[in-house]
Amino acid sequence: MPDRIIPAILVSAIAFFSVYISVPFLIKVLERKNLTVRDYNKLNGQMVPRPGGPSIIMGIIASELVLYSFFPKVEIIAILATTSIAFLVGMLDDRKTRGGWFKPLGLAVATIPIILLGAYQPTLSFPIIGHATIPLLSIPIIIFIIPITGNTVNSIDVLNGVASGFMVIAGCAITLSLLITQNYEIAIASLPLIFVSLAFYKYHKFPSRIFPGDSGALTLGSMYGVIAIVGHIEIIAAVAILPAIVNSFLFLSSMKRIVEHRQIKNPVTHTEDYKLTATSEKDAPVTLVRLIVAKCPMTEKEIGFFIFKLTLFSAFLAIITAIMTVVKI
Repeated sequence: MPDRIIPAILVSAIAFFSVYISVPFLIKVLERKNLTVRDYNKLNGQMVPRPGGPSIIMGIIASELVLYSFFPKVEIIAILATTSIAFLVGMLDDRKTRGGWFKPLGLAVATIPIILLGAYQPTLSFPIIGHATIPLLSIPIIIFIIPITGNTVNSIDVLNGVASGFMVIAGCAITLSLLITQNYEIAIASLPLIFVSLAFYKYHKFPSRIFPGDSGALTLGSMYGVIAIVGHIEIIAAVAILPAIVNSFLFLSSMKRIVEHRQIKNPVTHTEDYKLTATSEKDAPVTLVRLIVAKCPMTEKEIGFFIFKLTLFSAFLAIITAIMTVVKI
């Protein structure tokens, strides 16, 4: 274990400071190129630079490459390759909004490195029950997981700071879970997810100075998914992001089809004091945020912290699930 402490500290520092230092420069570049979008939840509708994905992927690549020099494992290459493809898919969508099927299909393609490198096991680990071998279903499950994690994180990126703060909490949950299951190298490989998200949160939190965009959200979500796969903690990882999964389920069940979220009616509206409240539009989608403000209007900041509380509870459940997974009956 002591031989892993230095790599853990090093990759964490590289991940954090790569993003922390580069984002202010990226903000200036985006503003100069007029790559900004309106923040419709602000009274003055201020323009915010977007996307922040380039800084996020830079921090991930730099830290994971350094980690690979310590531990040359195919799992780390799989993390790098899949996450990089997800970033490219997001950048294409940031440049030009495409149909609802583009991102799921693109993220399905991003699973190819995991499969070709064999960086997975044909098993699922369940709490108490143990391991279930599923050789025929393992590849379909992998192809299913990355689009799910990528798009669920992207779908929850609707308020200042939520996506990055959400990933800090969920990332901590799976890192602790990997330590509990004694998958130490992958636990270290998951640290950049936490520290990249934490550094980006500094600029993304309310009031946002930059938005992650599809490139940032898909990168974080896909990295989370590939870590779950190569770390063999798929069930645990699903528990940790339950709020985002519930949000996606509500959205899809109400819309009854896959659709680009920028092409739908806003599920919330604003009160006179510019708090958020549920819209009365019948054909607007049902989302987690819409349910949260259904009872009473809330500020954007209040909603964000409410989501973080839900995520903390899910993270706690995930850690309990990890403990129960290693328990032998």
